[in-house]
Amino acid sequence: MKSKIWIVFLILVAVVIFFVSNSDDPKIFAKNLLEEAEIQINGNKPSDLTIHNEGLYARVMNQGTLGFGEAYMDGWWDCPALDQFFYKILGSQLDKKMKFTWNLFFSMLKAKLINEQTKERSLTVGEQHYDLGNDLYELMLDKYMIYSCGYWKNAHNLDEAQEAKLDLICKKLQLKPGMSVLDIGCGWGGFAKYAAEHYGVEVTGVTISKEQAKYAQEFCKGLPVKIVVQDYRDCNQPFDRVVSIGMFEHVGYKNYREFMEVVNRCLKDDGLCLLHTIGGNITVTSGDPWIAKYIFPNSMLPSICQIANAFEGLFILEDWHNFSADYDKTLMAWHEKFTKSWEKLQSKYDDRFYRMWNYYLLSCAALFRARQAQLWQLVLSKKGVPGGYNSIR
Repeated sequence: MKSKIWIVFLILVAVVIFFVSNSDDPKIFAKNLLEEAEIQINGNKPSDLTIHNEGLYARVMNQGTLGFGEAYMDGWWDCPALDQFFYKILGSQLDKKMKFTWNLFFSMLKAKLINEQTKERSLTVGEQHYDLGNDLYELMLDKYMIYSCGYWKNAHNLDEAQEAKLDLICKKLQLKPGMSVLDIGCGWGGFAKYAAEHYGVEVTGVTISKEQAKYAQEFCKGLPVKIVVQDYRDCNQPFDRVVSIGMFEHVGYKNYREFMEVVNRCLKDDGLCLLHTIGGNITVTSGDPWIAKYIFPNSMLPSICQIANAFEGLFILEDWHNFSADYDKTLMAWHEKFTKSWEKLQSKYDDRFYRMWNYYLLSCAALFRARQAQLWQLVLSKKGVPGGYNSIR
């Protein structure tokens, strides 16, 4: 009953805001809004916009962030430094002043009515994003093929940052030779390979991406590593340790509790779990419409309270580490490698893909630079570490 009342209320609010939002001239509204962030239309600073199609204003007014991103992909506007542009937008909190759009409304409504991360729907992100082509990721990522935030505390380049992150995780999990580890969302097998080689553990990695699995199986050949294509909800064997690196963003708020129950089921009583995830500053029930359509279908960022509620009564929180500023550096490093490698990729991917990927990497870098998104590592135990857990940085 409460959900029905919420939906009716949202519809009424939507109708009111829709009429209010369409009362201003789109171009004047955009110009005034951008000036608050010291951004000029057709200006000469790297963060200024160059407009190629005047229809952009109405498109953004009607379609919001989805229309803005698609317009960039279509060549309707350009900006020499997209990361600087988005940093100014987010730093000035202009995103909170954007007017209501139906895309946003229906995205919120859909998230309330439908579980977008069921076993069947969860396959979409694997097919659309992670199966794009291993050639793309090989050229963009580090030698371990890690597609999550690096740890730049003492690192000078991407390879060093990702290896430092892998070692940090291994130390936080207190890995010892012979231990069994479940890697939920194992990607291309980078963590499994590193942990098996450097800490002598046996790793079972699960992924929903067939292309990732093929690569990981070859990448970890000869090591005590098993790679399985399956949904995390089907995991039921006991392990000494459980780790999940950059996968929780695909779980969805309707499934957070079930995810933690699966981890609890698979973790031995004296074991440790490390959860590495991007997090949001506020609680939401859906993701950005452009990101959801073109990059990570059915994804969303969990908040602190959503994560805490999910593991309450199942785990004891031993450690919570935030190093979100490092994601800005990681994304900029990926972008540099992607652009330098474009000549090798453009026979397979068209110019619209290039603009889409450029938009994705640089807008996300700005998101972390403006501290609008966080990067968290949580260490969880079932009964508490005897004598207390030694936090590692």
